[in-house]
Amino acid sequence: MNFSAVDVSKTKSATEIVFESLRQAIVKGTLQVGAPLPQEEIAKAFNTSRIPVREAIARLHQLGLVETRRYKGAVVAAITNDEFDEIFDLRTLVEVDAIRRAVPIMTKATLKQARQYHLAFSHATKPEDWTELNRQFHCCLYEAAQSPNYLKVINGLLDRLDRYVRVQLSLTDGMERATQEHEKILSACEAGDSERAASLTQSHIRDVKASLLSYLQTSRDEMQHQTSKKSLPV
Repeated sequence: MNFSAVDVSKTKSATEIVFESLRQAIVKGTLQVGAPLPQEEIAKAFNTSRIPVREAIARLHQLGLVETRRYKGAVVAAITNDEFDEIFDLRTLVEVDAIRRAVPIMTKATLKQARQYHLAFSHATKPEDWTELNRQFHCCLYEAAQSPNYLKVINGLLDRLDRYVRVQLSLTDGMERATQEHEKILSACEAGDSERAASLTQSHIRDVKASLLSYLQTSRDEMQHQTSKKSLPV
């Protein structure tokens, strides 16, 4: 099984530990879409009972990261095009408002930290680092708004998308484009221009959405083409 297991037999936080380990594996793409989550096997890996595992999987189901399939039980959930639309629309609403609220009260320390995340992102070479640094960059700016409920919603939405965004960044010009757009957003924040920062954030999210949907559609078309070729009579 592709997740980081620890011995939780003597801890009171077994559910939380199992939940976070499985969540990270799903978000990072270690557990692929459709991968089964057998409770007995997971419980054995963590040296715990099935109760914390069942509770952890239930929480992942609530977040949309896990779905139940007939005859298979719990598996890592996929995202439909309609769900992509909804998630990105929500991201636009929440993140644009979050940065608009944050810019007027951003401190030099926040801007310095965001600049460090931006530089780290621009120099990162490992796909597994890209989405984490991307999240750190954006959330560092949003945190300045002192709106924890906004951040909770944003992180939940990013959890649904990060595994797909990582692939998109790896196989397209997404990294270069994201770096350029991050620089513009950060510069607007440093200039104290909340409306420009909000506008750039909106454009940034919409660009990611368009690029990701285009990539996914191309991938599906290629898969269908390969399937059709295999089914042709010789």
